[in-house]
Amino acid sequence: MRTITEPAHYDAISPTLAVLLPGAYDAPEDFQRHGFIAAVRERALAVDIVLADMNLQYITDGTALTSLQTTIIDPARAAGYPNIILVGISIGGFMATIHADRYPGAVNGLCMIAPYLGNRIITGEIAAAGGILGWSPGELAADDHERRAWRWLKASSASSTAVHLGYGSSDRFAAAHGMLAGVLPPERVHVVPGGHDWPTWRTIWDRCLDHGVLAWHTQDDC
Repeated sequence: MRTITEPAHYDAISPTLAVLLPGAYDAPEDFQRHGFIAAVRERALAVDIVLADMNLQYITDGTALTSLQTTIIDPARAAGYPNIILVGISIGGFMATIHADRYPGAVNGLCMIAPYLGNRIITGEIAAAGGILGWSPGELAADDHERRAWRWLKASSASSTAVHLGYGSSDRFAAAHGMLAGVLPPERVHVVPGGHDWPTWRTIWDRCLDHGVLAWHTQDDC
């Protein structure tokens, strides 16, 4: 898995590592181009950042989750990071969720920005059940990632992994986002005007940063 590292300091690790996972047709460099790194630095947050190449090849060949864990998460824990946050956009948000299901406790939090949350069959099934709390996943096949993701999200309130959600009110996945929002603490849900695009995602990112999604420490604490 190709990565780009953006440390807060070059002589020491920071208290928090944020691993940013792009959408299916986006590259790690898009986070740089759209100001995601600059937004963190402008707020003087003591956060090291890794941009991961979560392209469709890794997703379709089944290596994405293992590579994320062995290439980034395990070495980060070994290096001494106390807090690791996965930040996923669109399919990156979905991958963050199924990573949390496969590797319980491996990360401290998820920041899901306009996440893909499954096809219309699964989201319609959940809607027909009156929402996520009334829905039961039933018996799950090993490769039924969409139902596994929703099962994990349904149980996330009892997990030590904090979940933040942000989305545009006109996003094509907004109905699914709204069902997830209904089971999250209101302070962890950020809805802004906009669709499924980078300007909207950047606005959400600013909102998440200002509401403490990464703010365990400031630069002065390093």
